[in-house]
Amino acid sequence: MAVSQAQAAPATPEQLQSIKYTLRSPRRLKTEVLAGLVVALALIPEAIAFSIIAGVDPRIGLFASFTMAVTISFVGGRPAMISAATGAIALVIAPLVASQGVDYFIAAVILAGIFQIVLGLSGVAKLMRFIPRSVMVGFVNALAILIFMSQVPELLGVPWLVYPLVALGLVIVFGLPRFTKAIPAPLVAIVVLTLITVFAAVAVPTVGDKGELPDSLPSLIIPNVPLTFETLQIIFPFALAMAFVGLLESLMTAKLVDDVTDTRSHKTREAWGQGVANIVTGFFGGMGGCAMIGQTMINVKGSGARTRISTFLAGVFLLILVVVLGGIVSVIPMAALVAVMIFVSIATFDWHSIRISTLRRMPKSETIVMVATVIVTVATHNLAIGVGVGVLVAMVMFARRVAHFVTVKRSVGEHDGQETATYAVNGELFFASSNDLYTQFDYVQDPQQVIIDMHESHLWDASTIAALDAITEKYRHHGKHVTVVGLNDASTVMRERLSGQLGAGH
Repeated sequence: MAVSQAQAAPATPEQLQSIKYTLRSPRRLKTEVLAGLVVALALIPEAIAFSIIAGVDPRIGLFASFTMAVTISFVGGRPAMISAATGAIALVIAPLVASQGVDYFIAAVILAGIFQIVLGLSGVAKLMRFIPRSVMVGFVNALAILIFMSQVPELLGVPWLVYPLVALGLVIVFGLPRFTKAIPAPLVAIVVLTLITVFAAVAVPTVGDKGELPDSLPSLIIPNVPLTFETLQIIFPFALAMAFVGLLESLMTAKLVDDVTDTRSHKTREAWGQGVANIVTGFFGGMGGCAMIGQTMINVKGSGARTRISTFLAGVFLLILVVVLGGIVSVIPMAALVAVMIFVSIATFDWHSIRISTLRRMPKSETIVMVATVIVTVATHNLAIGVGVGVLVAMVMFARRVAHFVTVKRSVGEHDGQETATYAVNGELFFASSNDLYTQFDYVQDPQQVIIDMHESHLWDASTIAALDAITEKYRHHGKHVTVVGLNDASTVMRERLSGQLGAGH
């Protein structure tokens, strides 16, 4: 009886992302296979569009999506996350293509992969702990807005029949899961809308209108660039920018999938895995890439995938669809894919974060950080810049808040037979809080002996040492003697090393 109950028990989140568990369950395997197919269909127009942004042939973006997805399914640290050619990478690399050509562009992709491996092995993934929750919420909301905005051009200047088709697609993706989850709703929407447009001979924009699909497999290439220091100077800044943008987007997306699936990913492995995938992609003539949050949400939220199988099959199906079944894929109406992406946008947005009740309870500084992240990300169309600004604003807000936690209490009494003013300093002293410290003392009215009691405080930086130097110097100017007591060991060492070496404090 106990055995049968154990067998009937629902699978844990960790079991669901196990390949062995999935292969033993036909239902779970079907979910992974269909999820990979849906993602592959959604990747095709995206990869073509990103290729156009980068200024390269659509085949380069499509092949990149294939090699990135397949490679990362083996070496990545986050099961079910989709990596492929992305808009962020296309924007970074486009100026190099325009000025130097495709060969330098491919060389930059390979170098970016090397940088990512080095950064991954050096522990850059650990920096994720310094990204506050408010920045993460802003990142998610901005991404949802960008996904929606990317679909707007597909709704402008098109035949009127596109609008009812999109509406029908939305009804399917939102309504079908209420009745059954046996087949991913996005896949049903794509099939139904394609059948309608084909059999009704409806003239609407299709995937084929986006660009020519390849008819051959990708081949191994070596970029034709001179192996000189001058070449390195040309590609270095683009490769470094690509490495950082790719890692930031990938690690942020991995963290989001962790939250959605209630599991933990191996961020360090994901970081160097992205590098390996980009190197492989570069040698196959691809444009490089990183994690794609839109397609990842289709895979994880829309289709229910949890393992590397879906990621691997997304790449394999993509290649089969564009090379073998290109004629069929080309007739898929863009309206179907627009409906799927709008669904992803709505599902990705954190609606709870903008409720009036939430905003009232949330500290204003947290809301400011979230809004700043969203505004900058949407304005620049660059998630890396948006997250960077969000973290910077969060740091300023934190420093401003902590600065006010320092208190100074003054008392006057006898000490060693002399009238003495004692100042008890309580709190963490750093550049923001130590600036106010200088103004907390009564330099004129205090007696000849002054004690600054630091038992309940800690010195964190040179700004605080300079402030203490300025305070003692000010008292000396008034002919009074200052004694600093109660410093802990770390603060004492810092003061002994820096005191008197920083110039005039004020």
